[in-house]
Amino acid sequence: MKKITILLLVLVISLSSFSVLHKFYVSVTQVEYNEEQKSLQIISRIFIDDLEEALRKRYDESITLDAEITHSNVDEYIKRYLRQKLTIAVNGTDVSFNYIGKEYENDLILCYLEIENVPFLEEIKVSNQILIGIFEEQQNIVHIKKGKHRKSLFLEKEKEEGVLKFSE
Repeated sequence: MKKITILLLVLVISLSSFSVLHKFYVSVTQVEYNEEQKSLQIISRIFIDDLEEALRKRYDESITLDAEITHSNVDEYIKRYLRQKLTIAVNGTDVSFNYIGKEYENDLILCYLEIENVPFLEEIKVSNQILIGIFEEQQNIVHIKKGKHRKSLFLEKEKEEGVLKFSE
């Protein structure tokens, strides 16, 4: 009985130390079609430390993403990075988004975006390369909601874009 207890204890310690060593690289982007406003409202949730690393490598090694510290170019860097890494086509036409702002939530940064003048949504093509060039294991999940319909894309290296169709 004592040997089984020791074996279980060793197994639990081994598994818990493995989870500390293995980091999960994921972002989640929610796109919701607002029929009344004729717009796509977008929230991208990205781990702060991962986005910070990407911005440091691309733009400024001294940048810090922290709600308590204000870095003068953070919003401009985030907007530029997202415009390079997140592209959307609606009904076969490339569209650009407005960067609304950001918010910190625990270890995540929430980036708010909006695409205006979308009279209807039948098809959406999303290319999401956020952090894919930085982390080999990066996975980007995109949830798209139109009315009661919700569809999702699972994007990663070698499959960075997908198309979803909505029919009435």
